[in-house]
Amino acid sequence: MKISYIIPVLNEEDSLFQLYQEIRQNNPEPVYEIIFIDDGSRDQSYELLCEIADKDEKVKVIRFRRNFGKAAALQAGFHLAEGDLIFTLDADLQDDPAEIPNFIAKINEGYDLVSGWKKKRHDPITKTLPSKFFNFVTARTFKLHIKDFNCGFKLYRKTVVKELYIYGEMHRYIPVLANALGFSVTEIPVNHRYRKYGKSKYGIERYLRGFFDLLTVKMVTQYVKSPLYLFGRIGVISGVIGVLIAGYLAIRKIFYNYPLSNRPLLFLGILLILTGVQLFSMGLISELIINRSLSREIRISIKEVKNIPPEKISSFYPDQV
Repeated sequence: MKISYIIPVLNEEDSLFQLYQEIRQNNPEPVYEIIFIDDGSRDQSYELLCEIADKDEKVKVIRFRRNFGKAAALQAGFHLAEGDLIFTLDADLQDDPAEIPNFIAKINEGYDLVSGWKKKRHDPITKTLPSKFFNFVTARTFKLHIKDFNCGFKLYRKTVVKELYIYGEMHRYIPVLANALGFSVTEIPVNHRYRKYGKSKYGIERYLRGFFDLLTVKMVTQYVKSPLYLFGRIGVISGVIGVLIAGYLAIRKIFYNYPLSNRPLLFLGILLILTGVQLFSMGLISELIINRSLSREIRISIKEVKNIPPEKISSFYPDQV
């Protein structure tokens, strides 16, 4: 059984060699590969990774021309991974490779995706509190009983990653996307270590992006093939309320000569009716678009690779060779 390790890297030069050594020490299978995706690092991360790859042909390196984001890095790794089992973990050493055997033992129980749960998290409160709120909202929204959606330490069966398509900040919702495709998802508590080197790459703006992606994931997991169910439902509700308001005012005008020229309620009724018609129309137009194309491609640009044959890149990114 071959194992692939996918590791996005952004300015982590101080931790890479130690991470590489720890993965080798804890890797249980003789056949494996380690795929580092340098997501536009500005330090010496790529040079250090090339030094490691020169000494170990099992290490493969991709270098993006600029920072395209963690989701794009993971998607590139998913495309290139050849393992039957695929690990993802962060490059900052906070994910402990000593947990690798525990992940494998759990997935051997029959699961398709095993996600890590940073039960005791060693991060400042400015990260832990928003993360708790994010996990609470996501679990309730998608009715998936996972305590830590955003943990980057995960183990997948190959069939899972080959069917995933992520972009933006959607790497936070991978358990949701996998569950929506019918794969079995679970989680295990993992050791979360203090950050020794560097600093976090995420600011407060990621929570706003995460909220938008939550709406996107809700759409693509439940309404991607039938957007009319979403827009039409809201449009009908809005339209019905508007008609009821307009009907109420019409009755009062007809039977009681009730003046309407200065009634805000009249404008509200008209607004709701128009909104309902627009939403319903939007749903119909979305149905037409969906039937023309059910997918879109997010472009990335690869600058350099190491220990990866050109035909492997060209099979997924034909314009990158």
